[in-house]
Amino acid sequence: MTNKHIIFFDIDGTLLDEDKNLPESAKEAIFSLKEQGHEVAIATGRAPFLFEDLREELSIDTYVSYNGQYVVLNGEVIYKNPLNKEALESLTEVAVSNEHPVVFMDHEDMKANVPDHDYISESIRSLKVKHYPTHDPKYIDRELYQALLFCKEGEETGYEERYKEFDFIRWHEFSVDILPAGGSKSEGIEKIVEKLGIAKENQAAFGDSLNDLEMLTDIEKSVAMGNGHERAKEAAKYETKPVSEDGIMHGLKMIGLL
Repeated sequence: MTNKHIIFFDIDGTLLDEDKNLPESAKEAIFSLKEQGHEVAIATGRAPFLFEDLREELSIDTYVSYNGQYVVLNGEVIYKNPLNKEALESLTEVAVSNEHPVVFMDHEDMKANVPDHDYISESIRSLKVKHYPTHDPKYIDRELYQALLFCKEGEETGYEERYKEFDFIRWHEFSVDILPAGGSKSEGIEKIVEKLGIAKENQAAFGDSLNDLEMLTDIEKSVAMGNGHERAKEAAKYETKPVSEDGIMHGLKMIGLL
């Protein structure tokens, strides 16, 4: 196939609507891309274990997870960028003194440093996933790709100023992602396209949120969802309809892939 493309899809707000449902038109569009010989991949802030069902439903085994920190090509891990362990241990000590819970995440599971907390339950419940962090403060003693800091908006500022090893991205009223500084979906995507040898003009991406900005800026055929953040729309080259209004199908037609 001379015009083979690779298309990267974010999950929440892009493939899945606000109720975490996959529109039938989006599923149909992805299988149509595959039938035409294109590569289809996921680029998400989620952990691998938080979208296993979706990968199975869409028959996708290439993905960028943890916003670029854990990258898999055709079922094989090709790139890992774990958190700085010493800095995370220090941050966790400060968080404990501030009564801010922390959840530790690797490629298989997530564990909390406290038995239970309202901020954790409310934040994780909003994802509508079947996984929930159980209590294991020793889970920090392994290769971790992301942590979650639970605090109110603005309370993360002190951590941001002190721990330059990390980027802090708020995704919920009570929760902030902790990621290696400078990592992004765009960096993870680069690892995949290098391996596959797909030219920039044959790369496309769909996203809706602040953690999609680099991806939407760097990729030539980038599409922001109609329900997306205004900054995502500004970064993308195209804007499609909202996910719940067949936005994926419409966007793929806009860029000439369907």
